[in-house]
Amino acid sequence: MQNNDQHPAPDADAVSAANSADVEALKARVAELEAEKIEQRESVLREKAELENQRRRLHRDLEQARRFANEKLLNELLPVFDGLEGGLAVETADVAAMRQGLGLTLKSLLKVGENHGLAQVDPLGQPLDPERHHAVSMVESPGAEAGTVVSVLQKGYVLNDRLLRPALVAVAKD
Repeated sequence: MQNNDQHPAPDADAVSAANSADVEALKARVAELEAEKIEQRESVLREKAELENQRRRLHRDLEQARRFANEKLLNELLPVFDGLEGGLAVETADVAAMRQGLGLTLKSLLKVGENHGLAQVDPLGQPLDPERHHAVSMVESPGAEAGTVVSVLQKGYVLNDRLLRPALVAVAKD
């Protein structure tokens, strides 16, 4: 006698149809994933190209900034150049007029420097500051306190609180 509790054997055609449907679904999924991969690859290539373009633009902009960084300063110096050339063109023996012209030109030049953060260090009468002054000699100076600057041989300069050149000074002896 046969036991009916067992499941009947699956139909070969049904199994084949199920396998065929699974294969088609897998093929569709593979095609979908390949399309997604191609899309992501193109996206990565576009991003890479954009980064390269950005790098080139930045390099070009930096180069332009370097080349023309002093444009404003030099534009402000042009009147000073003009003043010097005009002074040299005048043929006169009047030393006082020449000194006056040089004084005005120096004043103009110092103003341009100030506009760009440059300041003179003129320590006459001040105590020696080794951070900003370079003592080149010590001299007898009655009436001056020891260690005080009594003569400035060359003025110093500071750019935005950073010492460019110390002032060369003579200091009073003890």
